[in-house]
Amino acid sequence: MVDEDWLVDRLEFWALRFAVALLGSLPRSWALGVGAGLGTLLYYLVWPYRRRGLTHLAWAFPDRSQSELRSILRASARNLGRMAAEICHFPALTQESVGRYVRIGNPELWQQVVAGRGQRGLLVLTAHFGNWELLAYAHGLLGVPVTLIHRPMRNRLVDEWILRWRQRAGTRSIAKKAAAKEALKVLRQGGILAVPADQNQRHSFGVFVDFFGRAACTTTGPVRLAERSGALVVPVFLRRVGETDQHVVEVFPPVEFVHTGDPQRDLVENTQRCTKVIEEIIRTYPEQWIWFHQRWKTRPPEERR
Repeated sequence: MVDEDWLVDRLEFWALRFAVALLGSLPRSWALGVGAGLGTLLYYLVWPYRRRGLTHLAWAFPDRSQSELRSILRASARNLGRMAAEICHFPALTQESVGRYVRIGNPELWQQVVAGRGQRGLLVLTAHFGNWELLAYAHGLLGVPVTLIHRPMRNRLVDEWILRWRQRAGTRSIAKKAAAKEALKVLRQGGILAVPADQNQRHSFGVFVDFFGRAACTTTGPVRLAERSGALVVPVFLRRVGETDQHVVEVFPPVEFVHTGDPQRDLVENTQRCTKVIEEIIRTYPEQWIWFHQRWKTRPPEERR
């Protein structure tokens, strides 16, 4: 008798491969149009996610009208669809062609922090914003490979396939369960480690800081790694230009940490500083973040009571 999970995993895997091959065979502009259309379709069909996204947007922007919030959420869904289409075209990207789609907004600052990372490494603070997969892939093609902390997916076949296409550009992935030791090794060897810090965490893995006016359980990973390695924490995001296939790498000055002598207080304050930078870029371009994610799912103990 065929195991049900085994069959489901393979059906999911081959359905994904078929979709990727289909979108990848289309001209790039057509594929992005199809992706945006699928994103819009999902916005209307998957109502639980639409309701969740609108709730999150209402929390974040209480002064905006419902029509404005719906417009932002539709644009966010279209961005995810375009991102999926662009990923299907990754195999066609080369060191020469990636510059047609990706440019660095402030190259002097980026070159400065990359060149000055020395043996302490560089910790890139980022988020699931714009086309975050292209951020690492493009830098790998340009000879600046990035290491990512990877949360394995339930479907092992899909997970292994994703890791293989990331590796095409030289992107390395570290399993989240063994991340601390390997991440420190990368930084101490002068590598670049990218850490998205915009996802909900369980109580045991985060601290509560303010995010759009609400307490959000947030990873302390970037702060702990920076303190132990001496690495600079530099916020970097890949911003889509409007609804086009053009992207700008937005690089911000390193996050300045406080050191008061109280480790726990410093951990919370420095995590707040990292979160504040992420909030600012999302406030400026809200349509490029994933409002469907349950960012505020984990609640402080006093709220749970």
